[in-house]
Amino acid sequence: MKVGVVGNPRYRDLRAVLEHVARQAPYKRMSLYTEDRLNDFWPRDILSLEGVELDALITFGGDGTLLRGARLCAGREIPILGVNLGRVGFLTTATRETLDPALDALVAGRYLLERRQALQAAIKDFEGNHRVSQLAVNDVAVHKGGVARVVRVNVFIQGENVGPYSADGIIVATPTGSTAYSLSAGGPIVVPGVEAIIVTPIAAHTLAVRPLVVPSTYRIVIEPMAGWADDLLVSFDGQSGSTLAPGESVDVRRADHMVCLIRLGGDGFFGRMRKKLHWGDLSDREAVR
Repeated sequence: MKVGVVGNPRYRDLRAVLEHVARQAPYKRMSLYTEDRLNDFWPRDILSLEGVELDALITFGGDGTLLRGARLCAGREIPILGVNLGRVGFLTTATRETLDPALDALVAGRYLLERRQALQAAIKDFEGNHRVSQLAVNDVAVHKGGVARVVRVNVFIQGENVGPYSADGIIVATPTGSTAYSLSAGGPIVVPGVEAIIVTPIAAHTLAVRPLVVPSTYRIVIEPMAGWADDLLVSFDGQSGSTLAPGESVDVRRADHMVCLIRLGGDGFFGRMRKKLHWGDLSDREAVR
């Protein structure tokens, strides 16, 4: 079984975890392939995952590491096993303590596969030429660089002008991303499996602008208004990004391929929501008698 490995070097336990995986791999009949940034963390040489037709991908870190791994798999529906080495890990399904049974389940195929919708975003010039094309699992955001300042953009949904937005930014999110940046900006939680795209303003400067939920088949185009295109940035999953020059626009649609997340049982989506987001947690409140 060809298994790729992606990890976050900032986690102090990563070296010990990878050494353990390297020892276990021959017994589990796994051939390991690594991203180049992890070369110094392995106890022996591991081949690069670049260009390899993987059977699965394991990510060691938090949700950000899993998102980065998913983008590395862009266009390929490779099962992704997320192992959480951090705190929240909303998208991950295993921990360091459950790593060995998780590897056994991976090799034996004893897992559920959640197929998550992703976004394909393109930055286009005035003539419609693509300058940047990027996959996003959580969200695409348009915002100012440097200090927080208002942006003014026109948002077109399925070719229709929704109207001008005056806000600190605009987030276009998937249901998976609805519990991330969009949620912190006041957007709704959309259960994965619902085919939808969420458009959420960041700190809107008018009460007349609220988050929108539209069908996943719709295209969203964001165009800076004249005189408001300076210092604009476009970020993808909050991890990579590009500038947005005057005359350019951001074109967002549903990606052609899904992101395949391994789930090893236990809590469902709402159970994870209660546990990770402390949804409905009243434990700090005393009963009123």
